[in-house]
Amino acid sequence: MIPLRDDNPAEITPVVTVGLMAACVMVFLYQVMLAVDVGEAFVYQYGAIPAVVFAYAELPAELGAVSPYGSLMTSMFLHGGWMHLIGNMMYLWIFGNNIEDVMGHGRFLVFYGLCGIAAALSHATTDPLSVIPMVGASGAISGILGAYLLLYPRAKVLVLIPLGFFSQMIYVPAAVVLGLWFVMQVVSGGMSLGAEGGGVAFFAHIGGFLAGMALIGLFKHSHVKFFNPPHWHG
Repeated sequence: MIPLRDDNPAEITPVVTVGLMAACVMVFLYQVMLAVDVGEAFVYQYGAIPAVVFAYAELPAELGAVSPYGSLMTSMFLHGGWMHLIGNMMYLWIFGNNIEDVMGHGRFLVFYGLCGIAAALSHATTDPLSVIPMVGASGAISGILGAYLLLYPRAKVLVLIPLGFFSQMIYVPAAVVLGLWFVMQVVSGGMSLGAEGGGVAFFAHIGGFLAGMALIGLFKHSHVKFFNPPHWHG
């Protein structure tokens, strides 16, 4: 299922959500303009490398643009390709505005960053000796999905179900969309254990999702209840 939109409009203008999307797009456009070797160096400079984060390895001096812990933040704004970027931005746009709505702009930005850091560390701990950079906003966005599941499980999400020539668009409860998404991450993560080389950081998705569920109670406005119906208005 590919989410396209939800039926749960936000009350405030999601300036932070839009700003994060704009930052990711601008960084990616900068990436694709770089020569191949320079682009690879850029990813090593600003991606989160588990072995470097846990001090099992060091980057060459010329690649040390940020601290190992700083890379946990900068890695959220890099992406590995157009589809990686587009998929992440779709999820951020569909679900991010509602979470920003129930927190306010400043809290949402902090929440997003904390979920992204938790996601990166979750991935890194599965292979702390890895020297493959992790990039992408999906870990932080997974935190948004976890928060959304607890706040708006009954909201309807328009999804595209690809079935070849018979693809269909239908509305599905958010609990189904996000629940199935999380199960897929857990199953895929278990299957990926021990695999060599790069790929999708499923444990970053899992860690970010659980971080979002754990943190939403601290960051949402106190009058916002869990398990709201769609079209909540405060």
